Amino acid sequence: MSTPRLTESMVTSRADLVNARRVVVKIGSSSLTTLDGGISVDALNRLVADLQVLRDRGTEVVLVSSGAIAAGLAPLGLGTRPADLATQQAAAAVGQGLLLAHYTRAFAQYRTTVSQVLLTVEDLMRRTQYTNALRTLEKLLSLGAVPVVNENDAVATHEIRFGDNDRLAALTANLLRADALILLSDVDALYDGPPEKGGSPVSHVSGPEDLTGVTLGRRGKAGVGTGGMVTKVEAAQIVASSGIPALLTSAPNARRLFHGEDVGTFFEARGRRRGARSAWIAHLAHPKGQLSIDDGAVAAVVEGRRSLLPAGILSLSGDFEASDPVEIIDRAGAVRARGLVGYSSTELPQMLGRSTAELGTDLGPEYERAVIHADDIVRIETRL
Repeated sequence: MSTPRLTESMVTSRADLVNARRVVVKIGSSSLTTLDGGISVDALNRLVADLQVLRDRGTEVVLVSSGAIAAGLAPLGLGTRPADLATQQAAAAVGQGLLLAHYTRAFAQYRTTVSQVLLTVEDLMRRTQYTNALRTLEKLLSLGAVPVVNENDAVATHEIRFGDNDRLAALTANLLRADALILLSDVDALYDGPPEKGGSPVSHVSGPEDLTGVTLGRRGKAGVGTGGMVTKVEAAQIVASSGIPALLTSAPNARRLFHGEDVGTFFEARGRRRGARSAWIAHLAHPKGQLSIDDGAVAAVVEGRRSLLPAGILSLSGDFEASDPVEIIDRAGAVRARGLVGYSSTELPQMLGRSTAELGTDLGPEYERAVIHADDIVRIETRL
């Protein structure tokens, strides 16, 4: 008799993974590549075999895989990961097909179909594209396929991109309301300091306070990867604060983890479920400015979850256009929310402290609307 699937939000420990309904697994470039930068077929085959452990139990698996740029280096005669965006995009365009071919062959041994899904930040920001991405992924899963997700590096820009696949995996987990996010790399756990200097592994993180004093090192590292421990912990914190647990361990430990063994670092879920778009606004969007609001607006926007109207804005700072992300701060300067502003920084000064009715009369009916609509506001409860 098969074991019943867990319902959403019931993964509260590593042991619960054996019954997870849906998981997002992220694998880093360093775990898939050889010393000379090419794809390690053996490592990729081991990963696929381990993922099949989950699939054989009925767990839906979405794989966020790095490695496209690394796979494209050798065919283009590049010895190291390029620093400029154009060459990175060229390597990704070549390597993406090679990477998917390896996954197609490896999963075919288990009669499993894979699909390529390339996403950009805009796909998870704009409602129509967000809905289409979700619909596509849901349909692929219902048909028994394994979506292999990556950032669409060939068209992404520096100004608007995930930046690394750890963040992409976090937003994908939010998008799909996954039961857990699993981050696989070349590190077996989060350590409270450099292991070579006596640092100890951190087994459980229940909240940001458990990371006090933990040395994460610098963002990024040399080689084929772009993330490092900083972005992995950020990704884990993003999903944990949105009600989804995360597990961090090394790729060689994957099978033990999938059998419920006590490996790696478990980030406990907290807070309410949050969609990918809201998670991006809250954690990853780069604010272009700030809006300072009065106490009444704090009560309405933060506590009442209503739209921000010009009457409640005291001042603004920064240089932004309509649809840019901005921070909403109270009189004391504390960030209380983030949102996508509906007006530019050049339009807003004439609107501060005035009612929408008054603005409509003086400036025209197009000004009879909120500065930030409630649907585009995310309240900030904890900061990473």
